[in-house]
Amino acid sequence: MSTTPAPRPYESYVYAYPHKTAYRPLEDRPALRGLWAGERKDALSLYLHIPFCEVRCGFCNLFTRIGAPDELTTRYLDALDRQATAVRDALADAEAAADTVRFAAAAFGGGTPTYLDADELDRLCDIAEKRMGADLRAVPLSVETSPATATADRLAVLAERGATRLSIGVQSFVDAEAKAAVRPQRRAEVEAALGRIRDARIPVLNIDLIYGIDGQTEASWRHSLDAALAWRPEELYLYPLYVRPLTGLGRLGAGGDAAWDDQRLRLYRQGRDHLLAQGYEQLSMRMFRRPDIPFEDAGPDDYACQTDGMIGLGCGARSYTSALHYSFDYAVDMREIRTLIDTYTVTEDFSRAEVGRRIDGDEARRRHLLQSLLQAEGMAEADYRERFGSGPAEDFPAELARFAALGWLDESAPTGLLRLSPEGLAYSDALGPALFSPAVRASMAAYERK
Repeated sequence: MSTTPAPRPYESYVYAYPHKTAYRPLEDRPALRGLWAGERKDALSLYLHIPFCEVRCGFCNLFTRIGAPDELTTRYLDALDRQATAVRDALADAEAAADTVRFAAAAFGGGTPTYLDADELDRLCDIAEKRMGADLRAVPLSVETSPATATADRLAVLAERGATRLSIGVQSFVDAEAKAAVRPQRRAEVEAALGRIRDARIPVLNIDLIYGIDGQTEASWRHSLDAALAWRPEELYLYPLYVRPLTGLGRLGAGGDAAWDDQRLRLYRQGRDHLLAQGYEQLSMRMFRRPDIPFEDAGPDDYACQTDGMIGLGCGARSYTSALHYSFDYAVDMREIRTLIDTYTVTEDFSRAEVGRRIDGDEARRRHLLQSLLQAEGMAEADYRERFGSGPAEDFPAELARFAALGWLDESAPTGLLRLSPEGLAYSDALGPALFSPAVRASMAAYERK
């Protein structure tokens, strides 16, 4: 039993490292052709970002705006098409023929991609296929949706174009809890949307649920879990509620004390144990999957983006090379987001990286370790050593010793496998940030003070 005091469990959700708040304008504006010239391009991931939603949830700090007036979606897709053309040209550089570029996975996110109507979704797929050369019917394709936008005509387009996974943000099946999270929806609307998704026969249904909502109890949390399980989803994500600056709940001053931490930990453990008892496998702190899903439908596991080779299209998407992560300006405030989207739609030249962060050897090691370690299966130390020429204990002795003292590392793991204990998984949102470099922390803090 550890005697080291545990930190607070919910410092930050680490879905990518470094976070975009650590990005800065790139003074040299490097050409994409040069950035990708020496990179492997035979197993790329493709992400298309749609920054529109019908409503903005109280907890949301994503790069998205409410509504799209004055043909904005058309202008946005026009810009996305121009960007795709420029990126594809950059990938087909002098060192590699265009047919060596291959995509192994694709995703449409946001925002809410199904905010687009059926014809616009068809055009989005055309951009991925005809401009980027991604064969959407041959690779896992994941798409995010919402109860209000999961309409039969939209789902039919996605099913026909090869979508293998649809992720729907439900958050709670209790109307009062949805309202408390500033998410205007009714359970009847949610159930109807889930029915339409099942009718569309997209192989993998993922349902997102949130714990830690004001007024939520163990009984009401179990009610939402069982309501979701009634649909036998292939995947479930259980998210702790975060209250961040500039969000609806942040302006209301919700959350933030130790009692709330205790509530979220209690509900997390309840949800985890209930899903495990129902036969689901835990892939990360948040992700649970039925073990009977064919691999070709499931797509990559949670946090499985520690390798390089991500192409992001859209004003909120990021791209990864081995030496540079890049994107466009990031914002949470709605007025800033609107301005950035408007700027994106009139951009003609997408041949250069504008905003990003360079990744040196230390940052690459940190990224690989934290995003591998946050997967339940753990990390093979031999893979780390093959990539970096050193072992994780050599590179991060103090951090790993602390994790061990806290009981976060699985002492029963096979030799050569670095894996979290159940308690370590529960504290993923404290463990991940503990591996941030001082420079990244300083950049993130400077952004938050702006």
